[in-house]
Amino acid sequence: MLSPTIAARPLPDFANVWRAGELGSASLQTVATGYAALDGVLPGGGWPQGALVEVLQPQAGLHEWGLIAQALAAVQAEAPAQLTVLVGAPYLPFGPALGARQLNMARVLSIHGKPGDAPSLLWATREALQCHDVHCVLAWLPDARSAHLRRLQIAAHAHNKLLFVFRPPRAQHESSPAPLRLLLEGTVQEAGNLLVHVLKRRGPPLAAPVLLDTRPARLSALLAASRERARQKREELAPVLLPSRVSLPVTSPESPIHALLDRIAHLDHH
Repeated sequence: MLSPTIAARPLPDFANVWRAGELGSASLQTVATGYAALDGVLPGGGWPQGALVEVLQPQAGLHEWGLIAQALAAVQAEAPAQLTVLVGAPYLPFGPALGARQLNMARVLSIHGKPGDAPSLLWATREALQCHDVHCVLAWLPDARSAHLRRLQIAAHAHNKLLFVFRPPRAQHESSPAPLRLLLEGTVQEAGNLLVHVLKRRGPPLAAPVLLDTRPARLSALLAASRERARQKREELAPVLLPSRVSLPVTSPESPIHALLDRIAHLDHH
């Protein structure tokens, strides 16, 4: 007896299934960070809309604006009537500096709580996420716990809001519901001033940090011009030793090498 013919069935669609060895991007709405190098390592190519982005940094107020200002300016340009809400910012934002980064300070609302009053800051963050007139919330919550962050993640997802929560580096040893977790590290290099370590993302681990230049364009141009002037000065001060002193040992205080090195060091310092 012949077995009945089994009709071939189409394979199910796995387009929305994320494979752990790949960078997740399906069905993910994102906002470009403004840095191509960073977009290239983030799922969906930018900041996730409707999700918690946890940013760890050793000093609050130092690097966060350079990291996210370009994205905020782009979002403000698309929805000029909506608000950017700051909760628990460690310092009063300096309007002219942020305005130079194309941020509209008239649409920025800063909420301050009593020192050490973490519950009030968490409440304010959740309320801001539920507000129709808010497109993005930035919250400095050093004392938040995993359960608190989970509630914020749920609220950001339910209302499709951009949410950045800033915490100290010690928090990296705690569990977090954030789908994207970053650690910021300042650096001094010609190519950039900020190293971004991707601690957690929907994708394989990232072996090396991403180097960004978050300095304003005019400042970067001034620094580049200063380095070029220093380089030209060093070339002008190429070793031209006096014949009468050529025979002096290099270790001698009267050797012209010492004077030359002092002048080069002075140029590098400035």
